[in-house]
Amino acid sequence: MPGIGLLVLRLAIGAKLVIEASSYMLDQQGLKLEASLLPLLALGIGTAFVLGLLTRLVAGVAVLAGAAVYVWHPAWVSFLNPNLDTICMALAIALLGPGAISLDAYFFGPRKIVIPPLARS
Repeated sequence: MPGIGLLVLRLAIGAKLVIEASSYMLDQQGLKLEASLLPLLALGIGTAFVLGLLTRLVAGVAVLAGAAVYVWHPAWVSFLNPNLDTICMALAIALLGPGAISLDAYFFGPRKIVIPPLARS
């Protein structure tokens, strides 16, 4: 069940990023080069989220890119719209990992956390 929950979370954020990026790429409104590269980055990140490929790395890049837009280019927030909920979901995925239903689990194997018993003295 946790793998299905992570899959739903990845699909929600990935689909949102792919849809928004494709809409910005179709209607660029005379954006500068830096602003037009962000939708391309969002398209790649969204596709990687949907597939579950290099999930922790891609989620970290998504969090950093979203935070960078808020900090360094506040004027872009009006048309690029990097919502705080998207950034928080990407942070959650970065911390939790891709889950059992992902290409990461297929290529690198599922991860188990084994907590050793306490040594009693």
